[in-house]
Amino acid sequence: MSTLLMCLAGPMQSWGTTSRFDERDTQLEPSKSGVLGLVCAALGRDRHEPVDDLAALKMGVRVEREGVPMRDYQTATGVVSAAGKVDLGRTVVSPRFFLSDAVFLIGLEGARAVLEKIHLALQAPVWPLALGRKSFVPSLPVYLPGGLVDQALEDALRKCPSLVQRGKEPQTVRLILEDTREGVVRLDQPIAPFAERRFGPRFVKTRSFIFSAGGVHVSDPTAA
Repeated sequence: MSTLLMCLAGPMQSWGTTSRFDERDTQLEPSKSGVLGLVCAALGRDRHEPVDDLAALKMGVRVEREGVPMRDYQTATGVVSAAGKVDLGRTVVSPRFFLSDAVFLIGLEGARAVLEKIHLALQAPVWPLALGRKSFVPSLPVYLPGGLVDQALEDALRKCPSLVQRGKEPQTVRLILEDTREGVVRLDQPIAPFAERRFGPRFVKTRSFIFSAGGVHVSDPTAA
């Protein structure tokens, strides 16, 4: 099995999974739907095209630097009313949550042929890449040289060198791994083309690791 690693770093990121109506949320780490949306942009895949091959990939996240949850506000006009009609005279204020200064190492595990196409596309994306919203652009390249490795997902995330500068003291980082049978439910598994906005549940487990001068060591292997 192969794993593709990529870097998601930026001053602003937003990874919503439960947003409805005016308020837009964000998770504390990238959602699978958001990451695959970024991959589709790199590949130049239209929103109406199937994403079954991408949805079959198993995803993991290593939190390199925790983002600071923040909120801004946007106004919108011509919104849909409770009656289902567009009201051109109505203006609403929409709270938008985002993460500030977060850095994530993302891993996608699956068939090497699929990962090779993604890896090449990340090096020269067809469309601009964004971190959850079109206006949230990466501050570092998403493409990682040598990021396609013949390792299982968890091993690849453990062994990859740190993406951020760390101090001399050991530091604990979170690792969020997709699981097929149990864990915390996330409603961010694409089950149809993105144009249909249909997402199903998937399970994730959280582990803790310690970064030290000698590498990454398991500090708490208990799934959360």
